[in-house]
Amino acid sequence: MTERPGEPSDGEFTEDWFLGGQLCLRQPKSGHRAGHDAILLAAATAARPGDRVIDFGAGVGAAGLAVARRVEGIRLTLVEIDAALAGLARGNAGSNGIAADIIVLDVASGVDAFVAAGLAADSVDAVLMNPPFNDPARHRASPEKAREIAHVATEATLEGWVHAARRMLKSGGALTLIWRADGLTEMLAALGRGFGSLAILPVHGDPDAPAIRILVRAVKGGRAPTRLYPALMLNDKPASPNKQVQAVLAGKEVLPLARL
Repeated sequence: MTERPGEPSDGEFTEDWFLGGQLCLRQPKSGHRAGHDAILLAAATAARPGDRVIDFGAGVGAAGLAVARRVEGIRLTLVEIDAALAGLARGNAGSNGIAADIIVLDVASGVDAFVAAGLAADSVDAVLMNPPFNDPARHRASPEKAREIAHVATEATLEGWVHAARRMLKSGGALTLIWRADGLTEMLAALGRGFGSLAILPVHGDPDAPAIRILVRAVKGGRAPTRLYPALMLNDKPASPNKQVQAVLAGKEVLPLARL
């Protein structure tokens, strides 16, 4: 890839392959970088051709572009507060031949800002998001402001992002998100207003350790009982990658939440 206007110089970024070589992303060498969380989120997101799909806090576009690579014909929008990352996302969409609208916007903005950006209420089939989720009381803030914004949550972060997703989704549309496992209680509380039919997939680093992440699918207006799926183990044992997870990261399989 060649350098694009407004992006970091050659020494400040890397070009990394995801989905077993199906997706190449340019991203900053330091700061907020896409990784396993983004690909797991994409693999948990259900979408069909023709669906309007929005990735909140898209960063360089990893999760949303991974969904678009798997499901041809979706109408993808990537929303990112950081203009530099949004520029990288725009370039990544173009270099991978994926059609996407990129919008620079704070997800916590009010309805008027969303409408001004062309994001009307009740207009989206699927929202996916990886909100900042580190607890500021237990997480040392990064000296890099962009990294801090991307990773550290305030008390209002999750509720604000879930509210924005609820406003954007059509009735029956689905929100898919990834969050830290020890924040399960606050996640359930945020989704309790307007969402139902929850499907929860715990993610563990290895079988002997507590869950580190939770993947959740929630339906706007859904009324079905909550479903808790068998845990996903990133490693069968320390330093021994799980074959199912490796297939998911390579873009060969999806997670159960994407089949709902």
